[in-house]
Amino acid sequence: MYNNLKLHIINCLNENIRFDGRKNDEHRKITVEYGISKSAEGSARVKIGNTEVIVGVKTEIGTPYPDKPGEGTIMVGAELTPLSNPDFENGPPSIQAIELARVIDRGLRESEAMDFKQLCIKEGEKVWLLLIDICTVNDEGNLFDASSLAALAALKDMHFPAFDGEKIDYKKKSEKKLELKEEPLSVTVYKIGEKYVIDPTNEEEVFVDSRLTVAATSDGTICALQKGGDSALTEEDIDAMIDLSIKKTQELRKHL
Repeated sequence: MYNNLKLHIINCLNENIRFDGRKNDEHRKITVEYGISKSAEGSARVKIGNTEVIVGVKTEIGTPYPDKPGEGTIMVGAELTPLSNPDFENGPPSIQAIELARVIDRGLRESEAMDFKQLCIKEGEKVWLLLIDICTVNDEGNLFDASSLAALAALKDMHFPAFDGEKIDYKKKSEKKLELKEEPLSVTVYKIGEKYVIDPTNEEEVFVDSRLTVAATSDGTICALQKGGDSALTEEDIDAMIDLSIKKTQELRKHL
């Protein structure tokens, strides 16, 4: 049964047609909503087809790392809720959740999306920590792209809370926004058989041989890569997948 269904999917992809009528390189319908949470300093909801992800950005004041006394930092976490997919379980973060969080973190960090020095309150003593929390509402495939888009949208929506130098008033937002130097987005390209696919559904993800997540800035500069799947990729595969990913990130930016 498994092999027959995979063969059927591959035959369809060879004709550049998928079960839902899309071409191999097409995303499903995408919507982005800003400011969906009153309690977060920045928030966004992204829907790609029936996949839905919410990201909230909260702030804390902490002590800087000893080797970077004048810089704050970000911390990305992902919660894959059982209500969004029956395969997800409550408890400690799964390998899938850890990978998702790290992919989003790496894209933001390695692109130098923000100057961590702007998060310094008092060098060596106090800095802002940005806690970026990803929460899945419904998983029907392609959480990587949905989470990347939602994380960037939430950061664009962010205002620092009111702060008098000593205490934070989380009930009030200041006029100070987070300044972004770059706006990294990632698109994951999946290989099924010999064809490259973006934005797979759950049904398609089961049969993926390999995947490559590529995070890029607005000018197409690559800032992070993450390979997944059991099958190896050739140099030609990687070049083709990177080209397709960067092309599709430009399309995703229109939704911001």
